[in-house]
Amino acid sequence: MSNKTLTTAGGQPVPENQHSVTAGPRGPILISDTHLIEKLAHFNRERIPERVVHAKGAGAYGVLKITKDMSAYTLAKVFSEVGKETPLFLRFSTVAGEKGSADTERDPRGFAIKFYTEDGIWDVVGNNTPVFFERDPSKFPDFIHSQKRDPVTGYKNPVRMWDYWSQAPEALHQMTILFSDRGIPDGYRFMDGFGSHTFSFWNRKGERYWVKFHFKSKQGIKTLSPEKASELAGSDPDYATRDLFEAIERKEFPEWRFCVQIMPETDAEKYKVNPFDLTKVWSHKDYPLIEVGTLKLNRNPKNYFAEVEQAAFSPSNLVPGIGASPDKMLQGRLFAYPDAQRYRLGGNYQLIPVNRPRNSVNNYQRDGVRFDENGNYDNYEPNHFGGPVQDENAKEPPLRISGDADRYNSHLGNDDYSQAGDLYRLLTADARERLTSVIAGTMRTVPEDIVKKNLSHFSKCDPEYGKKIADKLGIKV
Repeated sequence: MSNKTLTTAGGQPVPENQHSVTAGPRGPILISDTHLIEKLAHFNRERIPERVVHAKGAGAYGVLKITKDMSAYTLAKVFSEVGKETPLFLRFSTVAGEKGSADTERDPRGFAIKFYTEDGIWDVVGNNTPVFFERDPSKFPDFIHSQKRDPVTGYKNPVRMWDYWSQAPEALHQMTILFSDRGIPDGYRFMDGFGSHTFSFWNRKGERYWVKFHFKSKQGIKTLSPEKASELAGSDPDYATRDLFEAIERKEFPEWRFCVQIMPETDAEKYKVNPFDLTKVWSHKDYPLIEVGTLKLNRNPKNYFAEVEQAAFSPSNLVPGIGASPDKMLQGRLFAYPDAQRYRLGGNYQLIPVNRPRNSVNNYQRDGVRFDENGNYDNYEPNHFGGPVQDENAKEPPLRISGDADRYNSHLGNDDYSQAGDLYRLLTADARERLTSVIAGTMRTVPEDIVKKNLSHFSKCDPEYGKKIADKLGIKV
């Protein structure tokens, strides 16, 4: 088998790849060794900026198959007929850790899906939890800073986390999930996924519905004990990444049931909780899960960097028939996510193959670092040269809003405790013991005044919840 000729990035043959050009056998090296300069310069730039969150991940390709007629709710082509199949790429991730962190850390897991639809990219950028720590995007950078490394010492400090949470009771619902057994999934195949936010559907009549997306694992739910997770962090830090890749290689293709909750638009005005609050769930009794399809992963990426690392998701990637909602966190992410991708991958990141739509793309964006021919028509609109024009059929119906523009305190009149307490009471007695033991364990180095503030929040969720943590810390409340 003959070898291919090694070339530079410009395609020129490389005459020597083992020794640099030097002035004499002992040097020094000459800058005229252009192959050496190119190798070093490219090496210095091999790492694109790490994601601020969701830095470490794994991904695979698959397909969504629709099993229920949804035309009454949405005109989105992805739902246009029973049996319809849409290709997709799904990236799983941990959230707070860096790219080299262990897969088995206690952390939410990202569950981001890129659907390659006939009308362009539709991204569902969610987690393995139906809620989140915050409901207002202005708090997101502060929350993440509290979870990251101490800027003085360079290591993670639980005091910072619990100090923040002592003043953020809206996080209690997500915290209860995080510190429960489900806080450490046994790999990515054995967990559910959620769009988490409230989105909207609209149909051909212009009627709007609010919707939540759920992905229920057909493999079942499996979790790791803290002891097993700690062991794997040392012996196999890429445990979840490896498990997903090898399962697909064995043709054990993981699947999820795709379900939705549907709320008529006018129900939002009278529902018992704010349906656009990311710290809250909708009762399944009020809005039952409707199974609409099956999601299957069936192909591994060929190149981790090109496909998993450069995969770029944004909830702003929405297609006709699927829209946003007044969810404040979602509204913030509509800007923040594509902005982060432009910083990380460049302004033309959606030309990278894994991010590129499968349908035709026609716009007036030009220049920057390109991966295509940069367009072959004038870059302004309107014009008289047959350039792309708007399509009024993609128009979203009006969104009914009212109220004065102001900075509203979301804690006033809002109940941050009941749903966390409901979740606590759903747990078995053994699961409550594990939950409270994990929380107490993370608080042992935290100053008592901060601990007591947090205990008061847990007690408001359920008196037993706070008391069990206090007893395990030896603190009288």
